Amino acid sequence: MSAPWQIVIASSDPDQLCRLTEILKHQDVEPICTSTVMECRNVLFKETVGLVFCDRNLADGNYSDLIAAGRSVNSSARFVVTSPQADWEEFFDAMRLGAFDVITAPCRPKDVEWMIIQAKRDDRKLAKPFLTSDEGSLVRSAGGSS
Repeated sequence: MSAPWQIVIASSDPDQLCRLTEILKHQDVEPICTSTVMECRNVLFKETVGLVFCDRNLADGNYSDLIAAGRSVNSSARFVVTSPQADWEEFFDAMRLGAFDVITAPCRPKDVEWMIIQAKRDDRKLAKPFLTSDEGSLVRSAGGSS
């Protein structure tokens, strides 16, 4: 059995925290809320996190610092940057740094839902690098090498 899949909201803006928390509750997800890069880093170190919604700027840094913090603790979390601008330059910069995506803030429920679907789909692809014994048998019986 795998560890539970969790979502973190990293935001210094109380309105953004409230909005995303409400959206995620409708997705049957209880988010973990943080307001600084350091708090989020500590959560990423201790928990299995699938997705992080992070503001462009936090009290002690920005999304770039947060992505670097996630790497420093070997987290496999995907980072979705929430930005009021969400322009192409910011999008390309965030993607270059390792973000999963950039969405416009305030976040719309459908955008958040789509990010969750995409991240979980990505998880399923990564979680299945080898054939199960049943799949291996099917391949061999279909003419594959034994």
